Amino acid sequence: MKIRVLAAMAAGALCLSAMASAPAAAQTPAAGWPTKPLRLLVGSAPGGGTDAMARAVADRLGPMLKQTVVVENKPGASNTLAADLAAKSADNHTMVMGVSTAHAIAPHLLKLGYDNDRDLTPVVFVGAVPNILVVNNQVPAKTVQELIALLKSKPGEYNFASSGSGSTQHIAAELFKDATGVQMTHIPYRGSGPAMVDLMGGQVQIAFETASSVIPHIKSGKVRALAVLSARRNAQLPDVPTMAEAGVPGVEMSAWYGIYMPSATPADIQKRIHDDVNQILALPETQTRLLAIGADITPMSQEQFAQFHKSENQRYAGIIKKNNISVE
Repeated sequence: MKIRVLAAMAAGALCLSAMASAPAAAQTPAAGWPTKPLRLLVGSAPGGGTDAMARAVADRLGPMLKQTVVVENKPGASNTLAADLAAKSADNHTMVMGVSTAHAIAPHLLKLGYDNDRDLTPVVFVGAVPNILVVNNQVPAKTVQELIALLKSKPGEYNFASSGSGSTQHIAAELFKDATGVQMTHIPYRGSGPAMVDLMGGQVQIAFETASSVIPHIKSGKVRALAVLSARRNAQLPDVPTMAEAGVPGVEMSAWYGIYMPSATPADIQKRIHDDVNQILALPETQTRLLAIGADITPMSQEQFAQFHKSENQRYAGIIKKNNISVE
């Protein structure tokens, strides 16, 4: 099964410099808006990739709007608690830093208190963070092909960690199993933090962790990276091959991020947020900040983001059904 997440984003990409030079007249919001501080909800705890994305945007967006942008962490339920709060807001001053877990995966696994397509609208795509195949230092495999041979020689004896059932880490592992025919046992955790602790401690041997969570451990030598699950190598790990380069084409997985607002939000307010955030993403300091967590910044128009949202929902629905993935 071929997964072309970043290729799809690249196909819909717009020029960053063009966005940065958008005429000021095109950014005029509803009269008098904003009239109070804005909320940018985050569905995970402080310190994770979603939180880092949100704060990189919020720190610059507040001065542009001449209002404070408050990042509020509302962790839980696969990032959907924050999305639920945003969906039910009616003040035109609430946004959510959406992530693929909440907006493309959870709708096919959880019973939500809101309609993911009706109640929220994609406003601006922020970027994507690829998953990385890593093993602990006790695993003798130094390459993907060596790992495949090891797993086939001992079917079911090795465990892989994820941040929870239905996470990108879990789904990435299922894709890898499909593509290679190996057998591994899934050990779901409540988040990437405890999963990484047990990976480094040897309780589990393998993970398909997001770059933002695992890059520090790779660079410190506490875990070994075998492949990046993206179409191209990651700037933070230039010596780590892509999965295709490692001999397993078609296995690609990234956690993507974008700002959503309630669907009733006036179109001119949505456009103001879209245009301002894209200007923020074009700033060198913002790019440096996001590249540090392994992010790829791939701009889209709002219409392209909406189409991407739709196609990702369809893609994950198919993967989840094919692999009988459920929330444990």
